[in-house]
This record gives sequence, structure tokens and C-alpha cells, in this order.
Amino acid sequence: MEVSTLTWAVSIAVACAVLLVDVAIVARRPHVPSTAECLRALGLYVGLALVFAVVLWATAGGRYAGEFVAGWLTEYSLSVDNLFVFLLIMARFAVPKQYQQTALLVGIILALVLRGLFIAVGAAAISAFGWVFYLFGAFLLWTAWTVAKEGTADEDEEYDPPRLVTWVQKALPSTRDFHGVRLTVLEGGRRLATPMLLVLIAIGVTDLLFAFDSIPAIFGLTSEPYLVLMANVFALMGLRQLYFLLGGLLDKVVYLNIGLGVLLGFIGVKLLLHALSENAVPFINGGEPVAWAPDLPIWASLGAIVLILGTTAVASVLKERRDERRRSVEA
Repeated sequence: MEVSTLTWAVSIAVACAVLLVDVAIVARRPHVPSTAECLRALGLYVGLALVFAVVLWATAGGRYAGEFVAGWLTEYSLSVDNLFVFLLIMARFAVPKQYQQTALLVGIILALVLRGLFIAVGAAAISAFGWVFYLFGAFLLWTAWTVAKEGTADEDEEYDPPRLVTWVQKALPSTRDFHGVRLTVLEGGRRLATPMLLVLIAIGVTDLLFAFDSIPAIFGLTSEPYLVLMANVFALMGLRQLYFLLGGLLDKVVYLNIGLGVLLGFIGVKLLLHALSENAVPFINGGEPVAWAPDLPIWASLGAIVLILGTTAVASVLKERRDERRRSVEA
């Protein structure tokens, strides 16, 4: 897929413009968004992603449009898992609800920057070393196992801050109270950090850790850096609204960990099969491609992703209904 410099520039500029508008709206009036407001914004971002897919179909063909949609759905589903941790971070630092939008928005902007760097490194590694697909595939299978074995969602789970956040919290003198959305304040002639700074660091570090899973996963669906970047952009753009829209409903998706584990496992297997089908590693099959290893077409990947996510959602709803009936009988 040939992507001109102009296309890269226009795409990034439009994404930045949308984010700047978002920042201006939130900064002007910090508040807790209503359900209608979240639905409108989420519908806009989903609609933009679908329009982008249609434009890709018309200009680059169905293959690349399918790769984008598969990558976007995968990144979106993995981002939902981030929301659990974001909820725990907000609770851990007792972030006032009217400031949570700002924290999430700045965190998402940081995430986009960090993921952009990851995508550049990943694309360079794939271009230079074909065997990196073996590493990505093995890593995703290991991640799939660790995610799936966590089982159903735990409502009593607590947030365990990364070491960097703990170090910053100890190293920087800080205030106990929030001062709006300010990151530092001047008190008694000293410059002190506010809890908002710690929240942003926690969100940024957390998303960086999640990127270790999501970036290899999407490279298993497309090797085009442009599609990888745009899938991440569209997935993260609607994350803030999804946070407020789902909120307490997240703990009802009890099989999310299992579903994500299956999804990551599927992509890990796909990566290994792709690596075998284009094998050039000397000690594997004499450095020749493995004939029996199929390179799954994108429609098969897209179908599997939709099936896995749909089954996860339906199974979670059915279990929640069974649990509600059981609680009613016990009551």
C-alpha cells in the first residue's frame, strides 16, 4: 500500500484538529458528560471510522479496508480493558468527576504519542527482521494465557500503581487536594505537584504497558504502518466517551478477560502461521517457507474477531441475567 507524504500529513493534521476541538470543549467547561452527549460523540467517532473504511475501500481496495476494520475492532476491544484500569486509577486518586474528562483526554493524547513511537519501532523491526513475527506471535500467546486465566471480572480488584508512579509520588512534593485541572501549584513559596499530575502519569504509563499487547496484535492483522496508526487513532478517540457511557456497566462484562485472551491467542496463532508461510529462519524448515502453514485472509480474521467479541458479550449478558435471577430467588 503506497501512502504519500501528503496523505500522512493530512491524516495526522485532521486527527490533531479533532483532538484540539475536544480539548477546547472540555477545558472551557469541565463537567460530567451526559449519556446523550457521550452517545453523540461516540456515534461521531464510530461514523468517522466507518467513513474512513469506505474511503479506503474506494481508493485502495477491500483488502486494506478489511485490515483497517479488523485492526480498529481489535484496538477498540483491547482499549475497553484499559477502562477497567482507568476506573481503578480514578478511584485510587479520588479524582472529582468533573475533572475526569480532562484527565482522560490528556491521557489519551499521551497514549497516541507513545503508540506512534511504538508503531514506528514495530514497523522498522518488521521491515528489517522478518523473524520478528515469531517473537510477536509467541508474546501474544503468552499474553493471551495470562489474560484469560484471570477469569471473570473481579469487582473488588484494587489498583496497584506502576513503580514509576510510586517513585514520582515519593520524589515530588505534592498537595493532597486537587486544584482544578492544574498540574502544579505554588504554596508557601514552593512549587508542588497536584494529584492530577500523578493521575496523568498513571494513565500514560498504564497505556504504555497495554501497548505492548495491542501493537503486536494489530501488526498481526496488517503490516501497513498507516493503517496501524489510524486504527489506534480511531479506537482511542472514542475511549473517553466510552468510559463515561459504560462506567458501572463494565463489571457486567464478566467474560471480557477470557474473550480478550481468546482474541489475542487467535492473532498470536495467525502471526506464527504467517511467519511460517514466509519463513527465512535457517534452523526452521531449512530456511524455506512451510508449505502447510496457511496465511489467513483478512476476511477470515475479521469474521473471527466479530465472532469472539460477539460471543463474549452475549455470554456475559446471559451470565448476568442468571446471577440476577439467582439473587432474586435467594432474596
